[in-house]
Amino acid sequence: MWWIRIVLIAAGYVFGLFQTGYFYGKITGTDLRKSGSGNTGATNALRVAGIKGALIVFFFDALKAFIPCFAVRLIFRSDPYMYVYLVYTAFGVILGNDFPFYLKFKGGKGVAATCGWCFAWQWQITLLGLALFFSIAFATGYVSLASIIVALFIIGMAAAFGFMSISGFAPAPFSNPIFIEFFVIVILMSALLIWRHKGNVKRLLTGTENRFGKHRKKKEE
Repeated sequence: MWWIRIVLIAAGYVFGLFQTGYFYGKITGTDLRKSGSGNTGATNALRVAGIKGALIVFFFDALKAFIPCFAVRLIFRSDPYMYVYLVYTAFGVILGNDFPFYLKFKGGKGVAATCGWCFAWQWQITLLGLALFFSIAFATGYVSLASIIVALFIIGMAAAFGFMSISGFAPAPFSNPIFIEFFVIVILMSALLIWRHKGNVKRLLTGTENRFGKHRKKKEE
């Protein structure tokens, strides 16, 4: 039913409004919106507040996506649209995270929230995604590049998921309208994550992107 999708997006948006970086800044006296890149996500928290701040922001931003998505999975566990409802909820969380109305629609980029909803979807895929993320981030020093590649990885895993027996879509997911709807929403969320990194993409292409760790050269403008 269409109204369930609207309710789930709205409920997800409310959860997404909890801007961990913003509130962490209020508690510590460090406004992430006025420091570093001006982003309220974990990457800027790492840049401004160090690894402790980054871990706190990442954990709670992931948790705010995991909780409603896992709840939806439990509530609709016997419904054939369960995975569809899960990703609509996730989409709402990411919209709230990226575009919080009370911060003039300037939030994070949705990386931690993506991790949270993926963990509620399939924790095994999430662990693979995290391994890929950290491998790329540590090898290149580019967190943005790791985030973009993981967004593409999620699209690939969503496609492969359709052929898994546990998905309920096998053996022909792309002829199943329920799976197609699920897959389209996953693509939209991943595309939004990549779009939110458009500034980083430009800097990557021009060789001016900021690096972390031993690769770090200068602060992001």
